[in-house]
Amino acid sequence: MPLSYSTAAAAPSPLAARSRVLLRSSRSGSVVVRCKKIDQLRAVNGAPPYAPMPNRSLLTPVTLPIIQDANIKNDTRLRIFSGTANPSLSQEIASYLGLELGKINIKRFADGEIYVQLQESVRGCNVFLVQPTCPPANENLMELLIMVDACRRASAKNITAVIPYFGYARADRKSQGRESIAAKLVANMITEAGANRVLICDLHSSQAMGYFDIPVDHVYGQPVILDYLASKTICSNDLVVVSPDVGGVARARAFAKKLSDAPLAIVDKRRHGHNVAEVMNLIGDVRGKVAVMMDDMIDTAGTIAKGAELLHQEGAREVYACCTHAVFSPPAIERLSSGLFQEVIITNTIPLKEDKSFPQLTILSVANLLGETIWRVHDDCSVGHEPYSSLDID
Repeated sequence: MPLSYSTAAAAPSPLAARSRVLLRSSRSGSVVVRCKKIDQLRAVNGAPPYAPMPNRSLLTPVTLPIIQDANIKNDTRLRIFSGTANPSLSQEIASYLGLELGKINIKRFADGEIYVQLQESVRGCNVFLVQPTCPPANENLMELLIMVDACRRASAKNITAVIPYFGYARADRKSQGRESIAAKLVANMITEAGANRVLICDLHSSQAMGYFDIPVDHVYGQPVILDYLASKTICSNDLVVVSPDVGGVARARAFAKKLSDAPLAIVDKRRHGHNVAEVMNLIGDVRGKVAVMMDDMIDTAGTIAKGAELLHQEGAREVYACCTHAVFSPPAIERLSSGLFQEVIITNTIPLKEDKSFPQLTILSVANLLGETIWRVHDDCSVGHEPYSSLDID
């Protein structure tokens, strides 16, 4: 039985909705003159009423502007600006929407301070700022905050921070005494900077949406990976989805349900410190199966590499590693390219440098996913339509 990926019908192209917006824009281009009502003219000394006329030689002819079709696109209220963290993804998103990226000047002074200036008007516009807070996290986060502040001071109507990868998401609770909850702190900073809405892809934990006091649109990158896996010639009877730890069971279960309701296995892991993990045992049967390990991110690849070693010991035929966010901190590349994995499948929420590429790596784009969500937010449509936001994770 071939592998199948069950999902709802693909969303219609936003071109039709976009044409309606352009039509509204062209209609709004007409000039409306409002006249102030005054008292009726009265007769003076029996003479008929009259209105004094100024000297015609002093009158200057007024030419009203003619709205042309070429200017309709430039009059759109949807503006997309890119930070310096992932400009290639921003360009793909703009291309999906049929727009051009907004002109923005971002530079750094000699002492490291960040300077941001918008090169075009955003007054009354819906502005979307695409900037993942990937490494260097502090630099990219500060740049995002200054971009939001620049748009707020430029009188943008709505400011949406599009954060494909949300840094500090793992600091979402106090696991020990006297720890900070940095995820909540970052959420407060983005809100106080002036953002009206946040669009995030694959939070480390979904409850972190509650840290924001503004609306949050949370989309999942797994549908992109599901489409890719469904295109491969893997028999559904030979497939098993593996969660690399207990915390990712809900994500892996939803992923397995979409892949022809594949069986689920769980790696029991004990963590002795930050970025230090030790695998204990495996829950489930993987003997003779193609194991697909699913996680939201891969940082140093310690967890997923040790999990792959355990799967091979338990008789797995092939092991695939899948994640949305490829942080790839050293020594992740050495671990992932060591021959444990048949293929490592990631998305482009974080830009990957050429020196971090290896033969088993496959990069998928989430530009269409984010672009469709941006259009739905701008057009005041629901973003809950599959596969754009939900994987039925409970």
